[in-house]
Amino acid sequence: MIELGGQTPANDLIKDVSEAEFMAEVVEMSQTVPVIVDFWAPWCGPCKTLGPALEAAVTKAKGAVRMAKVNVDENQGIAGQLQVQSIPTVYAFWKGQPIDGFQGAVPPSEIDAFVARVADAGDGVPGEDNGLDDALDAADEMLEAGAASDAAETYAAIIQEDANNARAYAGMARAHLALDDVDQAEAILNGAPAEISAAPEIEAAHAQIALARQAANAGPVTELQTTVDANPDDLQARFDLAQALHANGQTAEAVDQLLDLFRRDRDWNDGAAKQQLFTIFDALKANDPVVLAGRRKLSSMIFA
Repeated sequence: MIELGGQTPANDLIKDVSEAEFMAEVVEMSQTVPVIVDFWAPWCGPCKTLGPALEAAVTKAKGAVRMAKVNVDENQGIAGQLQVQSIPTVYAFWKGQPIDGFQGAVPPSEIDAFVARVADAGDGVPGEDNGLDDALDAADEMLEAGAASDAAETYAAIIQEDANNARAYAGMARAHLALDDVDQAEAILNGAPAEISAAPEIEAAHAQIALARQAANAGPVTELQTTVDANPDDLQARFDLAQALHANGQTAEAVDQLLDLFRRDRDWNDGAAKQQLFTIFDALKANDPVVLAGRRKLSSMIFA
């Protein structure tokens, strides 16, 4: 958790940044807190909508992320180095590296989810604390130790105290997934209050459920690998191999196969490779090395 003394003033959270300041305000700053970089220009219509929405989401995060606004007309060098080919383009930096990004205007819900995801990469929002945090941490430890039933009971007790606790709902769903009760896990999430249905924790649990259902129908890895080796352009076999690898616990290898599929044909099956990558990324912690590397590689392909 990033330690800050109270809520950071908005003028410290959001800054106009020049090329001369980029190293200090983005690369170096991102060693301790994630920095979202908004590439914009005064003549860009969508920028006039996206920029304020991003600023509002960053301000609401209360210091868990910072924002740098880069005018591409005045800072063409840094825009060129980062291969910004159209605006608005948004990158998120953590530990000096771009870890996420998007291009063009997006709905407000996606902006909120993006900022929350970036904040999670830096260990979350400072100042968000309550008396249930210790119980949630204990339940998480139980689940990681294999005591899924005990964890489920603890999450349920937390929900009794806080009916809108997204982390508890997601944890209880994950506990039932660990107990091989996918239907109950899904029922728990479907029963969560509407106001937390779009919370990152809930979306991550939904992604985990989707992957669990895929795993039940996954084919044999060896057979699918042989098929792909014999015909690298068999994209359906490569997609099936990725699912089988993930079901086998080989997440990094599954991501590599999906990235290769996206590189070969990003539009195959209505963009199925990109969608599956996002499902895997959403199911993992935002700062997982597989997610960080995968998002960086995917972004480089999208913006290349």
